[in-house]
Amino acid sequence: MLLPASAVAGAIVLGMANGAIAASFAVSGQTFKVSASELQGEGFVQYGGIAQEVDGTQHPVAVTGIRSAKLFDLCQSVKTPGAPVVLTIRAGGGGRPATASDLLIDVESLEGDATFTNINIGQDASTLEGGPDNARGERGAFGQQADRVNIRNLRQVARSTQAGTFTLTGLKLKVNVGSAAKECF
Repeated sequence: MLLPASAVAGAIVLGMANGAIAASFAVSGQTFKVSASELQGEGFVQYGGIAQEVDGTQHPVAVTGIRSAKLFDLCQSVKTPGAPVVLTIRAGGGGRPATASDLLIDVESLEGDATFTNINIGQDASTLEGGPDNARGERGAFGQQADRVNIRNLRQVARSTQAGTFTLTGLKLKVNVGSAAKECF
């Protein structure tokens, strides 16, 4: 990884920094995994936030916003607690990427090889302008933004994802049970 995980984007989520963005849903309490051979994004912002469950449980996250994204060889998986069951979604293969606009992701961890174009690191989170509309953190909080982000070999654990539009080309959804219940990574 070229920068610390807090400096890297990924696919995909909401749950906002102390009300800096109005949360439109409470998170489930489960995380999910997202992998992609490559993410290409335009208009990247990132800052610290909180994802909150219905019962009030809070989870610190890196709120990652990308104005427009292409995801190649996308895999998303979620494991059923206490059971050998994993739901997987695959899309964006064969050179036909999945695409998203106004993407917000509540990221817990992220790995990959990242390249940022025209990045500002340490910018006041309330002044971020490059990402989706209203993707800003609290005044005085650490933030960063870049014109473009490219992440190869993306491996992300997230709490939630929100997008204006999410197009899953070649969508394949499958419930895997028993020995076939493997997550994306």
